[in-house]
Amino acid sequence: MLPVVAVFALLVCITRSSTGLPFEQKGFWDFGKEFDVQDLLMMMKDEEDGSAFGEVDPQEQPGCPFGCQCSLRVVQCSDQNLYEIPRDIPHDTRLLDLQGNKITEIRENDFKGLYQLYALVLVNNMISRVHPRAFLPLGRMQKLYLSHNHLPAVPRNLPASLVELRIHDNRIKKVAAGTFSALGTMNCIEMGRNPLQNSGLEPGAFTGLKLNFLRISEAKLTGIPRDLPENLRELHLDQNQIQAIELVDVSQYRDLFRLGLSHNRIRHIEHGSLAYVPNLRELHLDNNRLNKVPSGLAQMKYVQVVYLHSNNISEVGVNDFCPTGFGMKKTFYNGISLFDNPISYWEVQPATFRCVADRNAVHFGNHKK
Repeated sequence: MLPVVAVFALLVCITRSSTGLPFEQKGFWDFGKEFDVQDLLMMMKDEEDGSAFGEVDPQEQPGCPFGCQCSLRVVQCSDQNLYEIPRDIPHDTRLLDLQGNKITEIRENDFKGLYQLYALVLVNNMISRVHPRAFLPLGRMQKLYLSHNHLPAVPRNLPASLVELRIHDNRIKKVAAGTFSALGTMNCIEMGRNPLQNSGLEPGAFTGLKLNFLRISEAKLTGIPRDLPENLRELHLDQNQIQAIELVDVSQYRDLFRLGLSHNRIRHIEHGSLAYVPNLRELHLDNNRLNKVPSGLAQMKYVQVVYLHSNNISEVGVNDFCPTGFGMKKTFYNGISLFDNPISYWEVQPATFRCVADRNAVHFGNHKK
């Protein structure tokens, strides 16, 4: 069996503040990394309080689809040149892996009887149509992976049990109001690399969600969406066309721990806007068009990592990062990146970084690959 394509690198979306240097973007999904399907099996075992997934002889598993490999409640049919969902899938299947095939459509009865399915992997197919009743039998499914397909919209009637949805790299231009309204347990949505504009996110599109993690990177957003779940802990909007951050853009996301805005076109950050994300630990603003350090960083009690490299920042003030007294700062910085900016580094006063944990946590100079 070939290694499974990297679709599970961030299977459980857990928010945590970075404790490493600021130049290793830990916690970001690596789409190119391969890994073994055993990673998912171990997670299933942990989440299901000791459920066993031991290997068995495929011949002992009744009803295994032709060409697939079956172990105890795991059916792997990846890279089999399939054009449709195979029949005869055992009804007790918990993990169904169908990635890397040529499936173009999900039909109404394709998953009939799979009431115990926990995870469904359909990555790297050619799916453009999903019957609105296709997922109705999957009342216990928690993880659905549909990345790298041809879907024009988020499928309808997703299971209310769903916790994680990966629908990266499709053809979605619009998320209609009420799309996720019945998904109150959803924790993580990855929907980057879709041709989404701000106008394509209809008011009420995310109503009912209490997300921990949302990623809409590599899209066509020109501003931070204003109708996202208010309790978000991680929001990643990297590689869009965002030009500014206004107070109204972030004022409702007070629980954010990590905000990713790298590789945009940001020139302006409204004064005082960062005060509305008081719990922020990481702020990624590298590869933008800023000409100064954003105001308000010194007043943020918990921020630990700030990426500002590859901008147009020409000077750094002595109080840009640290408060004048230590009473306001609860945590020291462990990462500030300022390389690849037109800064006269010899003019920066040493006291500028008085609230940094370690001198190696500040990166100046020209970036050399």
